[in-house]
This record gives sequence, structure tokens and C-alpha cells, in this order.
Amino acid sequence: MTLSDQTILVKINAAITMVMFVGGLINSILSLITFQSKDLRQVGCGIYFLASSVTSFLTISMFIVKFWFVVLTQMNPSIRLSIVRGGCVSIEPLLKLCLYLDAWLNACVAIERAILVFSGVNFNKQKSQRIARWIVLILPFCVMSSIIHEPIYRELHEVNTEKNEVDIDRWCVTRYSPSVQQYNTIILFFHLVTPCIVNLCSALFIIFGSARQRSTAQTRQTLREHVYHQFKEHKQLLISPIILLILSLPRLIMSMLSECVNPSNNRLLFIFGYFISFTPSMLIFIVFVLPSELYRKTFRESLKRWRRRIHQ
Repeated sequence: MTLSDQTILVKINAAITMVMFVGGLINSILSLITFQSKDLRQVGCGIYFLASSVTSFLTISMFIVKFWFVVLTQMNPSIRLSIVRGGCVSIEPLLKLCLYLDAWLNACVAIERAILVFSGVNFNKQKSQRIARWIVLILPFCVMSSIIHEPIYRELHEVNTEKNEVDIDRWCVTRYSPSVQQYNTIILFFHLVTPCIVNLCSALFIIFGSARQRSTAQTRQTLREHVYHQFKEHKQLLISPIILLILSLPRLIMSMLSECVNPSNNRLLFIFGYFISFTPSMLIFIVFVLPSELYRKTFRESLKRWRRRIHQ
């Protein structure tokens, strides 16, 4: 069947996927324009955000690759088996790699901000920059080594749906032993939940640490009043990780399903849950750039420079 002959649900999925890709592309371009500034990359946060802008684009790109790979291989059974098997083994692990990298880079930003509050005037920018560069280089290998079992245990199965063996369904499945399944569950929680917890803890440390420092310098107000003012000033630091955690929950829940399930009775629920779990990769500019006066100013200045270059 051609795409025009597919069900309305497939067409809606295709439209949503393309909208998400365009949104992710715009998010990545705007973020790259902001964080390519040398001034922001004098500390580790700018380097992490620049790398996160790239990984967010890779995540949404791998997402659209996976969607169209699944659709096209089901629409056209004549596609070579080696291509289908290669996609089965590689696409999902690469998608998870990009998704996990994005989450950990955001966690690195939160950790550095907490270190900045703790160090105060003794914060070493050059050391921060060096550490950030090393982490950006090493992190992909660490994440990939933790999910290396996935391509090993992924395999393609062909199922004849008719007695005349004309119609063939191809299923990409994973078969884990109990020990590997337990390891996979631990890794899943580690990569999806731990970065959110790091973000929350860092935000609380920043709020209470800043309040304690100000209560020492400004004794007219109590510590509780300083904490209240810091909560109002840095509330986005708490709201952002909570939103990202909520958006990641559907993928976490669906990934926990160790057995094959038939989502026919809850198609919209499964589709909505799966799609929404990728929205954090589209929100870097909205979550981190727009709430920050410094980042907004840098973005406007970078945008003006690009406009001048285009008009020259």
C-alpha cells in the first residue's frame, strides 16, 4: 500500500513526526546560534549547552529516521533483508544514545551551576572549560558502553501471516536472559531518572546555598526570607527538571514492558506516550535560553551578526 492508501492514524503519525522534526530543527538552530558565542563557552555550561544543541538535533533526526524506516519497511516488503536487519540492530540503540546524552549534558549543566554557587569567587573558569571538553568527549563512549547489550540481543523475525506465505510481517525483537533483563532495567532507570534527580538536587543546592550566602551578608532578613526570595528567583531551575521527568515517564513505562504487547486497544495512548517522550529534545531553547536574560541577550547579538553576514 502507498502512503496515500494508509489509515488516517498512520497519516496523522507521519504529520506529527514531521512537525516534531521541524520544531526540533528550529530549536537546534536557535540554540546553536546562542551557544556558538565564545563568551558563553568560557565556562563549562556553554560547552555543555553547545553539545546538547547538537545531540538534540541528532535525537530528533534519529527519531524521524526510525519512524520512516518502520513505515517504509512495512509498506514495501521487497526491501532487502540485510537493510531491515541492519536498521533493527542499529537505529534504536543510536536513538537511545542521543536521548541519554541529551539528558546527561543537561545534568552536567546543573552540576556546574551548583559548583559555581559553592565556589563563589574562587570558581576556576579555565578548569571548568577543560573538564567540560573532556566530559563531552568521553560521555558518548560511557553511554554507549552501558547499552552495548542492545544491538547484541536485537534480532529480526519474519512471520508468515497467510497460509500461502505471501504476506510476511517482520518484527524486531529483543530476547534478554533474566540477568540481562535486570541489568537493562537498572540502566534504563539510571539514564532516564538519575539526570532528573541530579537537576533537582542541584537546583535545591543553588537555592539554599545562595540563600545562606545572602543571609550572611544581609542580616536584616532571616534565612527563611532569603530562601523564599531565592525560590522565586530560581523557580525555573526546579520546574524544568520536573517537566522533563514527567515527559520522560511514558518512555520509561513503555520500556519496562518486557513482553510483546498488543496496543490495538489503546493506540492513541501508546502513540501519544511515545511521541511526548521525545519533546524534551525540542525544548532546549525554550527551557534554558528564554528564561535567562544573559542567554537571550547573547542570542539577539548573535542573530544580528548572522544577519549582517547574510546581507554582506
